[in-house]
Amino acid sequence: MSAFAIETHELTRTFGAQTAVDRLSLQVPEGSFYGFLGPNGAGKSTTINMLTGLLSPTSGGATLLGMDLSRNDIEIKRRIGVVPDGLHLFDRLSGEDQLRFVGEVQGLSPAVAKRRAGELLEAMDLTSSARKQVAGYSHGMRKKLALSCALIHEPRLLFLDEPFEGVDAVATSEIRELLQRLVSHRQVTVFLTSHVLEVVERLCTHVGIIASGRLVANGSLDEMRRGADGATSTLEELFLNKIGAVRGDAPAGLDWLTGGSGQE
Repeated sequence: MSAFAIETHELTRTFGAQTAVDRLSLQVPEGSFYGFLGPNGAGKSTTINMLTGLLSPTSGGATLLGMDLSRNDIEIKRRIGVVPDGLHLFDRLSGEDQLRFVGEVQGLSPAVAKRRAGELLEAMDLTSSARKQVAGYSHGMRKKLALSCALIHEPRLLFLDEPFEGVDAVATSEIRELLQRLVSHRQVTVFLTSHVLEVVERLCTHVGIIASGRLVANGSLDEMRRGADGATSTLEELFLNKIGAVRGDAPAGLDWLTGGSGQE
């Protein structure tokens, strides 16, 4: 087994003349909590879609848990869990039926799928809504149900695309604690995208930063935050430095909004 849960080799995806992911080569250690960061449109979701088999690379390749992604093997899919940015749930099913259905599709027996569904609903504080149609779930409840669907078959590698977006502080705390337990106790590898840098800084052991489709930083978070002079930067400072963000004055033409003397 490879020491890396994910290895990509010059992974590239183009859409016509646009290059969404450009020769991406990264390594994600097994058992790590990996934060994959970048501004909007940087190529994060496209990368996840390729790694989970939803998109074919234009060129390059990748291995997941030591298995070549190009094989599109069912064994790979049974070892990974995915919570996509756009949640795909069956609105007319109850939360419990959704989980049992996913569990059986993943190869669990009906009895095991039912037991695990109950345990996950309890862990996610969804037991009281277990028989309620998913159409009536709040956004946070749907996020927790989607995470439960991704976990019911005991994946070794978990992809989470913006799992905290639109989720309240209580649900965020519950999800964060569960993910930390998965990494520390079960050695599950978590590959996370998020714009909430404070959460990433608290959770992640490793970070990769992508800008305009290209990887601009990759490695241990502690090592990357430590400067040559021994000073430690915040993840926000590291992120802005790596993507070349310019901070300071407001954009030209907004003097009227920012207190300048511009007159109509």
